[in-house]
Amino acid sequence: MNTPKLFDDAVMREIRDQFHHVDYCPVIKEPRVFFENGGGSLKLKAAIAASAEVEALPDQEGRQNPASKYLSSVLDAGREDLHFVFGSANLPQRGQVISGETGTRLLYRIIRSIALAAPEGPILSCDLEHPASLHAAKQWAQNTGREWLDVPFDTDTGTAGPEHYASKVTPDTRIATVIHTSMLTGFVVDLEGIVKAIRDVSPDCYIIVDGIQHAPHGAMHVDQYGVDAYVYSPYKAYSRLSLGFGWVNDRVSAVPHEHMIGHNPEGWELGSRDPAFYAAQSKVTDYFCWLGAHFTDSDARQDQFDAGTSAMEAHEAALLQLLIFGDDKSPGLTSFDKITLVGPAQLEGREGIVSFNLAGVTSPDLVQEFAKRGIRVHARISDAYSGHILQALGIEDCLRVSMCHYNSPDEVRMFLKHLAEIAG
Repeated sequence: MNTPKLFDDAVMREIRDQFHHVDYCPVIKEPRVFFENGGGSLKLKAAIAASAEVEALPDQEGRQNPASKYLSSVLDAGREDLHFVFGSANLPQRGQVISGETGTRLLYRIIRSIALAAPEGPILSCDLEHPASLHAAKQWAQNTGREWLDVPFDTDTGTAGPEHYASKVTPDTRIATVIHTSMLTGFVVDLEGIVKAIRDVSPDCYIIVDGIQHAPHGAMHVDQYGVDAYVYSPYKAYSRLSLGFGWVNDRVSAVPHEHMIGHNPEGWELGSRDPAFYAAQSKVTDYFCWLGAHFTDSDARQDQFDAGTSAMEAHEAALLQLLIFGDDKSPGLTSFDKITLVGPAQLEGREGIVSFNLAGVTSPDLVQEFAKRGIRVHARISDAYSGHILQALGIEDCLRVSMCHYNSPDEVRMFLKHLAEIAG
């Protein structure tokens, strides 16, 4: 974990100027603090502008005209940038980056295709997961006559460790799904340790990762994890809605799946890709290189990108530290007698999210109280998305505060000030 360190005021202003609607809701036409980033991040101005410019072109790939060739170049550049983002650019066998309707849709498709093709044997998943992978694992275990193995998570730490997977995996386990960061507790898993625990018992198991909640908070390194597939959703990482990006290694590429007859049987994308999505993603990558240039003298794109994501992580850690523990100006969450945190009061392993309960007030009511004060947060309730996690935690709901690197310490102080009013 990076040492908590806030951006200086000048960099903070530059960052916030890069995003749409940082402190003002255009729908209700009022100022607001946006602490609902877990449901979808603010959008990068450059990404939306590039997307609109490319989307307006009527041309298609594969035609003999300059516009068509330009769109092909946009797609090619976007794919290269995605290899850069996933951390697969320098792998000897770097697999392929693919897109789909949503991150959830990609996870379902990858899990289904492997379940239909793999030999008999169980599918393993964890209660900590979002339904995007958890429900896909359950459904395709049932649809293919496989046993579904359920991994519990540690309700005290708010995460799952290698030991939890080791206790459930069997030598014939064919598929394992893992969530990189919980959308409710905010804690990251030891992904490399979990992969090792699974492969020590079942070396040929396909491991598919839901990185949707991790992507906006930290760098991705599929070159280090040892997984077979990794998926995230760009709308949670500063870009557009209604798309998912995924990385699959050569092993998954070769799994039988739908493809156009006569086309590359290892290609996973069906139909025309929208170049506008890829143009937007390239601008997101450019943004992190721009940010990183504030923290490194190197002109190398990789060094700048790494410096940008590292500075982002350090700033978010400082925001979390202020929110949880406070300082001499603002009492943090741990100072409130009526507040119970979900998971331990620690920064280590936490990414962008703090969830808690306030005694005597339901979380949906808390959302409305904060809304009256110009702060947007979210309640996780016992629905299809969060019910299984809340049940394991022994609670009916919780308030989720989710932040990103464009949020400021002043916004955290405002939240804590209004929380004191509500709690009082």
